[in-house]
Amino acid sequence: MGLQLDICDPAMGGENMRVVELPARLSSQQKAAVIVRLLLSQNVSPALDRLTPEMQADLARALASLGPISRVTLAEVVREFTARLDGLALTTPNTLADAIALLEPHISPTARDGLRAEAEAGDPTDPWTRLAAMETDRLRPLLMSESAEVAAILLSKLGVAKAAALLAGLPEARAQVIAHAVSLTATVTPAMVERIGAHLVEQLDSVSESAFRASPVDRIGAILNSVNGALREALLGGLEARDKGFAIEVRRAIFTFQHIPKRVEPADVPRILRRVDPDVVTRAIAAGIEQAPLSVEFLLENMSKRLAEQIRDDAGSLPTLRPDEGEAAMAEVVTAIRALEEEGEIRLIPPED
Repeated sequence: MGLQLDICDPAMGGENMRVVELPARLSSQQKAAVIVRLLLSQNVSPALDRLTPEMQADLARALASLGPISRVTLAEVVREFTARLDGLALTTPNTLADAIALLEPHISPTARDGLRAEAEAGDPTDPWTRLAAMETDRLRPLLMSESAEVAAILLSKLGVAKAAALLAGLPEARAQVIAHAVSLTATVTPAMVERIGAHLVEQLDSVSESAFRASPVDRIGAILNSVNGALREALLGGLEARDKGFAIEVRRAIFTFQHIPKRVEPADVPRILRRVDPDVVTRAIAAGIEQAPLSVEFLLENMSKRLAEQIRDDAGSLPTLRPDEGEAAMAEVVTAIRALEEEGEIRLIPPED
């Protein structure tokens, strides 16, 4: 409650007194707790999970110490809070991981990787802080190798968006098992959760970091994408003779002009063609009429009729292309598709088994 003062009312000749209530004196933590309580009373989530465990504990203790809050005190706390918001011109990331996410498109891979390692180190006493800062690609193997119960606890301790991304990237059967395992975690103790977090960090720390970001399959697949078809088939034949399983995976990773109808969504064709020089598109169509007719028809059918007729006419009027010229033009179209996929502008259809 707030303080109360007895004040004489001059209008009544000083004979009557009226009570004036003053706001209670609260610490900064208590004021924060008042705002949180107000937000919760209006069913507004204050995103407390973004605070450190220590800050969350301090907030809970401050909330427990408040007692009843008078209208005057609440009004004063809200007034002070809104005044600070009005004076706020810019917000900055609260954690190094948030800063990396903001800067990632604008910094070099070397700087990004070094900062990620620093962010993952985080608070060495809290394994979950490190796990929360890690990329989904690094965490996903844990969901496959650990028990369903441990995987369920990992998902439960991560943010909703990251947990959803991890679950969506799993095979359907495994995702269903882990989703069900979440229902079995109600009786897990905090001490057990901490031990599990420490175990998961230990597992990841024991895996030496590769010098290459892409897998061997993706690396050789990208190389073979850029060579001519005859050489590509010769190299794949040699791979099959040495390691048939590896060769099969490489074939799945390869994406060429011939794969376009099976791997590209029709609605993405206009976006792809805008990325490629029109003269290159014309040469690719001219070369593809003989080498990949299904791809040519797919591309022409999924652009405007007028543009398709123009490209078909231009391709038909070109002099006969040398094989290397046709290969180069089709490779540029493939390169544009790969670039758009890496930028997240399009999504390729997964290759058939």
